[in-house]
Amino acid sequence: MSIPARVHFCWIGPRLPWAYVFAVLSAAERGGLSDVILHHTDTLEDCAELRALTGAAGVTLHPIDPIARLTEAGDALGVGGRLATLYGGIASPVMRTDILRAAILFGQGGIYLDLDTVTVASLVPLLDAAQFVGCEYIVWPHLVRKSRSPLRWARSLALDLLRKAMRRRTDGWRAFRRVERFCYRGLNNAVMGAEPGSPLFARYLRAMLTVTPERLLEPYALGPDLLQDVVGDDRPDDLVVHDPRVFYPLPPEISEHWFRAGDSAGLDAVLSAETRVVHWYASIRSKARVALIDPAYVKAHRDSQLYSALVCSYISDLPQTL
Repeated sequence: MSIPARVHFCWIGPRLPWAYVFAVLSAAERGGLSDVILHHTDTLEDCAELRALTGAAGVTLHPIDPIARLTEAGDALGVGGRLATLYGGIASPVMRTDILRAAILFGQGGIYLDLDTVTVASLVPLLDAAQFVGCEYIVWPHLVRKSRSPLRWARSLALDLLRKAMRRRTDGWRAFRRVERFCYRGLNNAVMGAEPGSPLFARYLRAMLTVTPERLLEPYALGPDLLQDVVGDDRPDDLVVHDPRVFYPLPPEISEHWFRAGDSAGLDAVLSAETRVVHWYASIRSKARVALIDPAYVKAHRDSQLYSALVCSYISDLPQTL
């Protein structure tokens, strides 16, 4: 096995919502790896969420100094403190995490998971690679957004209209699966893995330093868009790109169906035998729901909502909220 058997999460902030606690707990229970690390930049508040993590087998809470970590990565890459300076000049926690996750994988190796995930199967088979990422079905990749081609824009506009209709329709995810082959396959950095010193993540970190201030105003400038550009410019021979079914069984926008009440589908219909992690996209329409989620919520909704059924199915002993 090439990739170290450890899972990394990153969190910026003093309190972790229950939905993100479930990500860590499911990785510890279902991932099959003995080392699950939550790197946090702030002192975590004493609360039920924190106690659930401190009492979980295999979970390590690791305070991280982002400037020190990025300076160390910068020294290894020969760019000095430029990564730390980039981090310090960005206010967005999402973009800051984009930088941190790449630096952690470059320095330590392992598997990185976003906190808006639920692990549903062993991650051990993913280790048999030098580096991997996953792809998702998307409608507006960066190459279209920057394109002047009327045909490209017409294709994406048509797909976008279909996706909007299917997002609103009950069980619309089923209909979308009949048209998803017409979408673009884009890389996402929510689930990634690599050996320490990975050439891909060295290039990815260096590429972050070339992003213009204007492009840094775009939401995915250091995340999926840049990763796609880096891989597209010169795809490494040893890079494994996993099919959308592995990490992204419901793509952006359609992922709202994880939270639709009364969806008649069972999890077996949504997941596949290849699915190992479910990324449910906290940043897309489900962000407001994160504040509602806790153990009592998922227990109450497990028979009427796919997300709650997912959590209850893959975390066998849900913690108490008290």
